[in-house]
Amino acid sequence: MKVLLQFPEGLKDKALRYAKELESRGDEVFISCSPTFGACDLAIDEAKKLGAEKLVHFGHAEFHKVDFNVEYVEFEIDAPLGILQDTLEYLKGYDTIGVVTTIQHVHQLGDIKAFYERNGKKVVIGRPYGFAKKAGQILGCDVGSSASVDSMVDAHVYFGGGIFHPLGAVLATKKPFVAVEPFENRVERIDGLREQYRRRSRGRVLSAVDAKSFGILLSTKNGQHNPALAKLLKDKIASAGLDAEILVSNTFDFDSINNMMEFDAFVNTACPRIAVDDTERLRKPLLSSNELMEVLAMKKDLAKMRENQVIQ
Repeated sequence: MKVLLQFPEGLKDKALRYAKELESRGDEVFISCSPTFGACDLAIDEAKKLGAEKLVHFGHAEFHKVDFNVEYVEFEIDAPLGILQDTLEYLKGYDTIGVVTTIQHVHQLGDIKAFYERNGKKVVIGRPYGFAKKAGQILGCDVGSSASVDSMVDAHVYFGGGIFHPLGAVLATKKPFVAVEPFENRVERIDGLREQYRRRSRGRVLSAVDAKSFGILLSTKNGQHNPALAKLLKDKIASAGLDAEILVSNTFDFDSINNMMEFDAFVNTACPRIAVDDTERLRKPLLSSNELMEVLAMKKDLAKMRENQVIQ
């Protein structure tokens, strides 16, 4: 069988090993060296170009159904749990907690839950919105496992590496949020990020109020392709008497986008985290679809106010 292997950055160092294993079984193996941002970013076009019969995607669970033979190889990583003892100080006074993690540590949720219950906590494990597939799992674009239980808990705990995954959950919830980094032996409260990112969002909206032309980013990645949303936003911008065009790419090169100087602002319809994490990479404002709606509403209000001033 002709097979294409795809690895996220953190697992690319294992590519040769898996290729040799499959070749020993008689498969013809190719390895994608393109970056991938998750199961929303499958190398299906590469696989089809090669005439591959299967794409083997490592490190992520299925995101959604696609019209190709894809095998998902989830990677379980046993993180040290001793750091949980240090979290109890951060969770004093919080009797009911929600716990979330990434796909790599979902298998450890039972042990984490048992630890907190032994220490007098009630633990609630939420369900994702649909892109993530397992209870307690969060993705950058699916934080339902946290948001769905926010009203039921006193605080949240994220167990896993990095800040990318818990940041989305923090922004979608209102309760205290503790991040546990087992590999760096670090525990910290991160709910202070909410106000910081809300201020940034407000700043983007205000900086785009005078914009007259908008570039709408449309991704061709399998799980980020939202043409209906892009067209809807273009129509709404046009209805406000403004200019808009849809800009298409697989992976957005922000240096290239910066060369599109005629656009006063940009709107994201791809991975929702682009409008959170990558805004400083553009010289012009980069808005989420919700922030665009705020901009258009403010423009309408300002126009009415100026009209009333002229009448008076």
